Amino acid sequence: MTQELRHKYFDRSMSEWIKMVANELPIDAVGMWQIVPGGRHGFGLEGEALTDYVRRCIAELLSRGAVPVIGGGLEGEHEWIAQQQYGSRSDEIIENVVREWLANGAKDEDPGGLWFARRERAWFPPA
Repeated sequence: MTQELRHKYFDRSMSEWIKMVANELPIDAVGMWQIVPGGRHGFGLEGEALTDYVRRCIAELLSRGAVPVIGGGLEGEHEWIAQQQYGSRSDEIIENVVREWLANGAKDEDPGGLWFARRERAWFPPA
């Protein structure tokens, strides 16, 4: 049996850390800009291991009622705008978000990019 990786700075297992990331949802949205560096710098992950970590984080967020969103802007009418192009099922959303992130170079994201917010905090534009 192999021991699960622990966060370099906070000594939490990866599973604990992923749950902690999702624990932010009742307070605020969680951005890809937080998820990716958490795996890369907190656990030293790259390549397929980092991709798996990102998938696991997104799956946990979705299991807690989150949806992909972008910020509505400072002057915007809505704080979070749902991004329905990623799909409606969890597996579909995970694969589409990860595919896009990989296509963009699997880089550390920027706060202006994709986030995950609880469904009740997101505005869903008419289709």
